[in-house]
Amino acid sequence: MNKLKSGMWISVLLMSMVLLSGCLNSETPAEKMHTVLEDAVAAEKGFEEQQTPLVELEKQEKELYDQIIALSMKEFEEIQKLSDEALASADQREEHMNEEKQSIDASKEEFQKIPDLIEEMEEEELKSEAQQLYDTMMDRYELHDALYNQYSEALNNDKQLYELFKTKDLQLEQLEEQITLINDSYEQVLETNKKFNAKTADYNEIKLSFYQAAGLNVNTEDE
Repeated sequence: MNKLKSGMWISVLLMSMVLLSGCLNSETPAEKMHTVLEDAVAAEKGFEEQQTPLVELEKQEKELYDQIIALSMKEFEEIQKLSDEALASADQREEHMNEEKQSIDASKEEFQKIPDLIEEMEEEELKSEAQQLYDTMMDRYELHDALYNQYSEALNNDKQLYELFKTKDLQLEQLEEQITLINDSYEQVLETNKKFNAKTADYNEIKLSFYQAAGLNVNTEDE
């Protein structure tokens, strides 16, 4: 009988210790949100890694384009060769863009954990800041979707141009129409890219404000 009682007291004591430990280690909703934000940023590393190769490939294609239009039809074999190089470069750009999209989608998947954490918050002011942060980032993801679609269309127009260069009976009118189409599509890309960058700046500003409101002492430079 005494042994049974002793065992019960030990069990209760151990349970109390476990519960106390859980209370001491529990995170606030704001702290959990900070973890999600860090994970979302980490998921975008792939997005950042695609920027330099994309720019380099665009420059490469511009150089190939300049070489092609400087040639005459007497040098048709060289035009075909350079056009094939440009097509290969465009294919590489497409791969980088797809990797960028996958990275952004992974970031979005992480970020969609935020609404549940917002619901856990009790302070209305902090809740409002968190909601604004969430809405801004979701707008940013939406802009990237548009950017991806527009860039994909522009890339496809580039490929069509390179295929046209390989046509022996290419008419000047055809060439002009395709170049106009390309210029128009990249104007859309540039406009959306400006909006995307502006939304990214808005998000970073609101995130800092949220951290301050939540009393989180974190280093935002690497996020």
